[in-house]
Amino acid sequence: MRGYRKLGFASKERKAALRKLTTDLLYYGRITTTVTRAKEIRRMAERMITLARKEHANFTQVTVTAKIPKKDKDGKRIRQELNGKRVEIFEQVEKTIKKDSPSRLNARRKMMAVFYPVTELPQGAKKKKAVKVDLVKKMFDEIGPKYAQRNGGYTRIIKIGLRKGDAAPMAIIELV
Repeated sequence: MRGYRKLGFASKERKAALRKLTTDLLYYGRITTTVTRAKEIRRMAERMITLARKEHANFTQVTVTAKIPKKDKDGKRIRQELNGKRVEIFEQVEKTIKKDSPSRLNARRKMMAVFYPVTELPQGAKKKKAVKVDLVKKMFDEIGPKYAQRNGGYTRIIKIGLRKGDAAPMAIIELV
């Protein structure tokens, strides 16, 4: 018996489809697909949630100083003449950042290898105003703490009947 379902795809196509469906499941929280695909998505999604659950609090906060260019009221950078050259003026700002531990960094890279980029269009905005969503950050900040006390079983598959057209068994897969 093999370790995974082939789903009628070539290898690259199957991996791409499962990555996309896993990304959608973790972004939206619930998707509708066939039962066999849902069972394969469950494997990938639960691995990603387990990574987020184990590493969500594994970081240190560090204060750093950064140089940021000064801007005028219109948002343009301020420039000044200095020794015959036009030079931008910078100000130093202290920021607190999260510094990942090596294991969290490894988990982040594993997640980035699975997730596709997600763009979100704000309500009533044009396509040019689309915003990229950091799904890995969402995993560590929202989903990891949500399942911190749970050891597996993060998804639920609900069978909803047959698809019209080809009578494929359909299911809803959702995060618990």
